[in-house]
Amino acid sequence: MGDDWTAPLPVRRVRRSTDATLTANQWPATLAPVAHVLGQGLDLAQATIVVGENGTGKSTFVEAVAVAYGLAPEGGSTGALHATRPTESSLSQSISLERGAGASRWGYFLRAETMHGLFTYLEDNPSRRPEPRFHELSHGESFLAMLNSDRFTGEGFFVMDEPEAGLSFHAQLALLGALIQLVAIPGVQVLIATHSPVVASLPGALILEFDEDGIHERAWDDLDVVDHHRRFLEAPERYLRHLRY
Repeated sequence: MGDDWTAPLPVRRVRRSTDATLTANQWPATLAPVAHVLGQGLDLAQATIVVGENGTGKSTFVEAVAVAYGLAPEGGSTGALHATRPTESSLSQSISLERGAGASRWGYFLRAETMHGLFTYLEDNPSRRPEPRFHELSHGESFLAMLNSDRFTGEGFFVMDEPEAGLSFHAQLALLGALIQLVAIPGVQVLIATHSPVVASLPGALILEFDEDGIHERAWDDLDVVDHHRRFLEAPERYLRHLRY
């Protein structure tokens, strides 16, 4: 995994498009990481993990890349028509994706906050292949069932926004195992936004931390989210004494 630029990755680089209309004083360009992408561009690896605090632009970025790739903004594949209420930013209209020659055009977008609607859409528009009744499963079971479906068994670009939401520790480990198997498939590329140290530990992944200063490549051990989890588990009182309750 990683920086093998001879591999036919679906998306090699994200940059500002030549016909971009988003200006520097318009949201989400006012977010430092988004400004970084629009100003300098951003290379993606076979597996790219995006971490950072709420409000730094993680979900906005991965959503925009997914939409620019042709994926449904509320989840689904390149052919999905699922949509309820449009809430996505205009960023996808101001970025351009540099695609690898010969790479797969298939992809799938999974986001925790809209999975209920996606599963309803899939049940209302059944495919010929047998698949589970997603609504009859727990959140974790349904997410893992989706990852283990044939939608995720071949080449393609797979984007996930906070896939760990609602998952127990053991379910996050199962998710990590599924991701390890997924990225072992030649021609597969993943882009994931997460708050989970477990998901961020995906072996070989490029980890990008979004913050108020922009985008920074980090080692897993150096991530703020990893440090805070360690400190809290070692001594919860360090954090609890600063809370008002």
